[in-house]
Amino acid sequence: MTTNNAVASKILVVEDDAPIAATLVRGLRAAGFEVELSVRGDQAQELPLRSRFDLVVLDWNLPGLSGDALLAHWRHRVACPVIVLTARVTLEDRLRAFELGAADYVSKPFFLEELVARIKARLGRRSEGSEGRKLCFANVVVDCDARQTLVDGADVHLTQHEQNVLTVLVERADRALTRAQIASAALTDGEVDERTVDSHVARLRRKLGSDAAKHLQTVWGIGYRFVSALEPKPSARS
Repeated sequence: MTTNNAVASKILVVEDDAPIAATLVRGLRAAGFEVELSVRGDQAQELPLRSRFDLVVLDWNLPGLSGDALLAHWRHRVACPVIVLTARVTLEDRLRAFELGAADYVSKPFFLEELVARIKARLGRRSEGSEGRKLCFANVVVDCDARQTLVDGADVHLTQHEQNVLTVLVERADRALTRAQIASAALTDGEVDERTVDSHVARLRRKLGSDAAKHLQTVWGIGYRFVSALEPKPSARS
């Protein structure tokens, strides 16, 4: 049973058909989710980069920008799963969606109960009201929902942008990200200067301490990568 203090998972619905959109918003909210609706592809393009969503339900045919264009735009920049919801049912369409990074594909007409079940399957225990998403490495705990980072159990008081940069890197573990990708996903006021990203990473390394800083590695000529598991140092032979 979901407790009153549970954190509701946040879902972005991108759907331009008014009756279907209304059904989705009403049904998903009744299932306990927090829901934001966008009715145009071009308006939805930057939403997952500026705000945290746990999952996206995406129509394929949209005004302004198509669903496949959105998937391509989000593929290496958005960590949350995307469920494609569309009347297009050919094998070619399905394969195209999965090639672009879709987590699931649901055909219209659809049963709302089945869609909710698929969403819960993707979200796992969090959809049942369990403890929020926490990412741990070295002596650090990154609480994505509380937007808090602890080192040895103590809050290190990161700024909003520092917290965003750290979360982006940790959620995309072991992947090299360009400074432009990090800036687009983490900085909310239009800062895209590469030196701004460098400054945030430098401050993160200082605040997190030497052990954790080893996980935030510079990828020369590209940007940065969070390394989830460091290779052990070879032991000296006597």
